Amino acid sequence: MSGTDNRFLIVGGGLAGLACAGCLSAAGAEPLILEGADAVGGRVRTDVVKGFLLDRGFQVFLDAYPEAGAVLDKQRLDLRPFKPGALVFAQGRLRRVMDVFREPRYLLGSALAPVGSLADKLRVALLKWRLSRTSIDEIASHDDVTTEVYLQRLGFSPRMIDGFFRSFYGGIFLERDLRTSSRMFEFTFKMFSQGSATLPARGMGDIPRQLAALLPEGTIRLSEKVAEVRAGQVVLESGECLTGRAVVLATDASTASKLMPGLGLAKLDWRSITSLYFAAPRSPLHEAIIALNGSGAGLVNNVCVPSDVAPSYAPKGQSLISISVLGLPETAGLTSRVVAELESWFGKEVHEWRHLRTEQIERALPEQAPGVGMSGPGFREHDGVFVCGDHQWSASIEGAIISGKRTAEAIFKQL
Repeated sequence: MSGTDNRFLIVGGGLAGLACAGCLSAAGAEPLILEGADAVGGRVRTDVVKGFLLDRGFQVFLDAYPEAGAVLDKQRLDLRPFKPGALVFAQGRLRRVMDVFREPRYLLGSALAPVGSLADKLRVALLKWRLSRTSIDEIASHDDVTTEVYLQRLGFSPRMIDGFFRSFYGGIFLERDLRTSSRMFEFTFKMFSQGSATLPARGMGDIPRQLAALLPEGTIRLSEKVAEVRAGQVVLESGECLTGRAVVLATDASTASKLMPGLGLAKLDWRSITSLYFAAPRSPLHEAIIALNGSGAGLVNNVCVPSDVAPSYAPKGQSLISISVLGLPETAGLTSRVVAELESWFGKEVHEWRHLRTEQIERALPEQAPGVGMSGPGFREHDGVFVCGDHQWSASIEGAIISGKRTAEAIFKQL
């Protein structure tokens, strides 16, 4: 086959589109990615600002992801791990809560930390043991409730749920109500337990860059705005009409619903986050760990120093501080309010920090309520167009790659 007989059009150069294109190309097909932005990656991007690597929002790569791990060269990504645990700001100071199976030296301190009871910490150990023996496919078949209801059913105390789970998973799910699907909670808890949260040494944007580098030259066309999608055809805003053997719509849910209104994705909500970045002469944490707000008050959800994890995130002799505030608060005076709040965490040194950027990300993560995601094939076909993305499986890097790969497999089976 040659020309359009072997060409497959993919709208969207995020992780799902790149994974789909990689599978198609490996099988001898000719994918063509049409990306509206000036770079691939979708919501996974890294900007360079004054020598600092600023990821678009606080993101991590879980090195236990099976499908992502099979596609990516993790050694070349030079993944740098976080310590397995967290510092939790509670009762006016930072308290250490660690995974004592991997950090046994912190057993006593973690047990005595006023973040939940000793019984709560034993329940964490029991949950870790149970999910280590549960496959991802089995998790996908479990009854689905909110994460809050799930934790309550397991017997966790309100103090543990409020003081730890809301802040830790607030940074993962971008919401503190714990309304996210319990399947998604089990999946992420399993991944955290089996591996590490990591940062690629060159930023999260190195993940889509690596996927793009695997594709033949000319596969990706950037800054190509799409006006219309239909079976076998994509019409660009420039008026150009492209044809192919199949069309894959691999955008986020909102963009997909605009291009194909009949998909029913317009009702899917988004979770938003505001990320503030600071340069500092030294790290307030001095180790590769995340600090969580377990006080139940204030704007800040979590604080991370990416340069403690991967020194390449900051110029030599400086530290990069990333602060996450859930939602989209009023930006006027936000920087000074956040710094004043963190003075109670870290002392007067916060006034030495230099503000680099505040990034408000309205569409940071698709809503994943119980019953949505981790079920079905991970893609859909609508009016002859294949639809994929993290909104079709799970709101994660792994979910996007699974969806892209399964879409490519479905195309070959059908054609």
